[in-house]
Amino acid sequence: MHAFAALLDALIYTRSRNAKLKLIGDYLRDTPDPDRGWAVAALTGGLDLPGVKPAVIRALIESRVDPVLFRMSRDYVGDTAETVALLWPTPDHPPADATPLSVSGVVDALAHLSRSDAPAALAAMLDRLDAEERFALLKMATGGLRVGVSARLAKQALADAFGLDVEAVEEVWHGLEPPYPTLFAWAEGNGTQPTAADVPVFRPFMLAHPLDDLRVDLGDYAAEWKWDGIRVQIVHVAGETRLYSRTGDDVTRAFPDVAAAFATHGVVDGELMVKGDVQGGEAASFNALQQRLGRKVVSAKMLADSPAFVRLYDILFDGDADLRALPWTERRARLEAFVARLDPDRFDVSQLVEAADFTALEGIRAGARDAAIEGMMLKRRDSPYVAGRRTGLWYKWKRDPLTADCVMMYAQRGNGRRSSWYSDYTFGCWSEDGELLPVGKAYQGITDQEIAQLDRFVRQHTLNRFGPVREVEKSLVLEIAFDSIHESKRHKSGVAMRFPRIARIRTDKPAAEADTLAALKKLIT
Repeated sequence: MHAFAALLDALIYTRSRNAKLKLIGDYLRDTPDPDRGWAVAALTGGLDLPGVKPAVIRALIESRVDPVLFRMSRDYVGDTAETVALLWPTPDHPPADATPLSVSGVVDALAHLSRSDAPAALAAMLDRLDAEERFALLKMATGGLRVGVSARLAKQALADAFGLDVEAVEEVWHGLEPPYPTLFAWAEGNGTQPTAADVPVFRPFMLAHPLDDLRVDLGDYAAEWKWDGIRVQIVHVAGETRLYSRTGDDVTRAFPDVAAAFATHGVVDGELMVKGDVQGGEAASFNALQQRLGRKVVSAKMLADSPAFVRLYDILFDGDADLRALPWTERRARLEAFVARLDPDRFDVSQLVEAADFTALEGIRAGARDAAIEGMMLKRRDSPYVAGRRTGLWYKWKRDPLTADCVMMYAQRGNGRRSSWYSDYTFGCWSEDGELLPVGKAYQGITDQEIAQLDRFVRQHTLNRFGPVREVEKSLVLEIAFDSIHESKRHKSGVAMRFPRIARIRTDKPAAEADTLAALKKLIT
């Protein structure tokens, strides 16, 4: 752990990109397997230790130091791992096992512990480490390093350290599992280069620019619905199927029903959703999909009650044939032929929207309030499938947001550079009985100057304090924009907003005139 801790400490205080590349490269060359593989996984967000949750860490430190001291220190520092690493007391009696901990030893121990055993094991490790090593351990355990290193930078460092092509590393990265023994064997000349024919690799998605005020010729562009699920890429090669999110995260385990149904050699791009009406097969809202996101194990009941399916947008590979250079019209024809070979209960093709002209298309979009529709996509008919956003090829045309006037109820300090500001706000609407009930939480949509204005309001109108959270006088109205609203059994108000953000601070409006829950519920689709 000492070498990895020293690496993280050096990265935090190093601003130069080239210097960071050298630090990581030196560590990877000097560190044996599997420690370096697990370190790379931690740097690139590929390490998962489910037994260690922030609540476990808070409980451990609050049982050893004054909880008030910890919370005040955490609020000031803005980082739990750093705070705990510095406050953790030196044990009265040195641990019997003085053997230095390795990165792989820590991962192996924590990965195979139950949640009930994890606290004691984690505490025993923290007792054996110094502050720098404790910080590294806690950052690894919680999965958020935040040391100024992006996943791309870590991959570039690996490529530079061993004289590899970073694009070749990127191509196969998502198809490999930590601690990446085949990758390092290839890097050191002791193995062959993994290829897309051997592993189900991830290819970067083609993305769209916002349409804004642009109007396009429908002779040049095709329109199709933009669905409100999560964008996925499905890859089947060498008898294995993987589902990747837009960021390249492997989400296969959360959707085994989709993976099992996709057994045709190829790569497709689509929107992952769940069915709201199992019999009718209609897409449910994003709120229904959230119940399955992030799960490592999906119960049989959930598979039956919320079956997943993918509405396909595009095709990248048909068998071994790379179709990405073909124009969209040709890929669309290949996609329609490809989907005919798939299970219709799990896969269909996103519907094209026909309109006489752009004005007619505007009317169709304005009338779309299906819970599963997020807007429209406009795709140039001759566009190839290229990674990233290319001007003029694809546009996303989201439907106009809904808005509601809500009353601020609580405020919480933010994280990072916002750790000293009350920048996260919980807001509510009025029930029929005149009670203000929370309907959402937001921290986006406003400027730094507006955050400062709201921070002053919070400090001057505080009613109660609950650690980093303050209850405020129910007098300030915020205009909240949101994409959609759904029924929710988890919230006392009975509703949950999708992508709430602050549109305006309504100092001109009395709190008594804010919206009601009844008005919000009329917006449910």
